[in-house]
Amino acid sequence: MRVLLVGATGMLGTEIKRILEPSHEVITASRKGSEVSVDLSDKASIVAMYGTVGKVGAVVCVGGAAKFAPLDSLGDDDYAFSLANKLMGQVNLVRCAIGHVDEGGSITLTSGTLAHQPMVGSAAVSIVNAGVEGFVRAAALELQAKMRVNVVSPGWVAETLASMGKDASEGIPAADVAKVYKRAVEETMTGQTLLAAKS
Repeated sequence: MRVLLVGATGMLGTEIKRILEPSHEVITASRKGSEVSVDLSDKASIVAMYGTVGKVGAVVCVGGAAKFAPLDSLGDDDYAFSLANKLMGQVNLVRCAIGHVDEGGSITLTSGTLAHQPMVGSAAVSIVNAGVEGFVRAAALELQAKMRVNVVSPGWVAETLASMGKDASEGIPAADVAKVYKRAVEETMTGQTLLAAKS
């Protein structure tokens, strides 16, 4: 199967590419350093990406950013950035996929644990993650005859915690998170929020 991997150059993207490549043809997309360039915050860029890549059997997105900062320091621009990037970027990946994803194919998006377990500083991120999950549940109902749509909530990734100077043992290794995306590509579920767990 041809799989379009958006956000391919990041840590999770690298692991997902590694785990999918033995069985699938993976086409990588990101802002830079990939086979195809895409800016998730720009719908025209998403349309151009699909036009360049051609038909695929699946799309996986681990791209998109949102602003993490205390509530009293988040400005309008911070919310606008977060909504335009990780939320509407992923929404538009689905909206623009019609005609580019094989019938019965799939799109897998990414939310995050802050949708359900917010913390100080996560106001904008929590909105975005919860919004992605709500969108997937609704979109899956309307796209049943065309494609499957799911979202992975990776939890805290061990390597991310380590880079933040926190205890990596509290997180889930990126290699284990990648297995959840592989399931979303290869199995038959739709409209689901899939949670990563340690193997």
